[in-house]
Amino acid sequence: MKRGKIAPAICNILGTLILLSVIATFLPVTIPRLMGYEVYNILTGSMEPAIPVGSLVYVEPMQPADVQEGEVIAYHSLGGTVTHRVVQNRLVEGEFVTKGDANAQEDLNTIPYASMVGRVKYHVPFLGQFLVIYNSGLGKIYVICYAACGVLFNMLATRLRDRARERQKQQDEQTEKQTAKTKTATEDVAKVGAAEEGSEAEGTPGKSDPVV
Repeated sequence: MKRGKIAPAICNILGTLILLSVIATFLPVTIPRLMGYEVYNILTGSMEPAIPVGSLVYVEPMQPADVQEGEVIAYHSLGGTVTHRVVQNRLVEGEFVTKGDANAQEDLNTIPYASMVGRVKYHVPFLGQFLVIYNSGLGKIYVICYAACGVLFNMLATRLRDRARERQKQQDEQTEKQTAKTKTATEDVAKVGAAEEGSEAEGTPGKSDPVV
């Protein structure tokens, strides 16, 4: 591969990888919300090992009465959102008895139906940190700057290719001019040689010419 093609290719690869990484982390956070899921980041280890710290959990809306024992629900508690497993669903009282998998005992307070957000449908380890980034003002700035770098790399690749084409065009034009000059010089030499040969032929006596 020519040297002029290596730099644009590297810039294109870097730019594309940056943009793909932004898309790959953005979609799991945003698309599920458009489908009706609530998305949360797990901050504590109360549900380990089933749901590790830093996991991204997707919570689907569900009627509290339809929740089965053993399922994990998300609910509002003390100004935050908690994900614990249902030990009992008390239909008459309209409340849940919950427990974290890593906790030795059941939760002290029961959870009223009104506090339930939904049932945890899926979870993806390690992606929770991206939710923190996309939800914070500073994180959004970082993501925008990071994505802008990907765009700039691709723009730089285009610019380098244009310069390489222009340079190649100039070299081709110079080569053509040099070739034309060489061809003209060759033709001139040939003409001079032919003229000299003609002059020599005119000055040389033929066999039938009388000698005085």
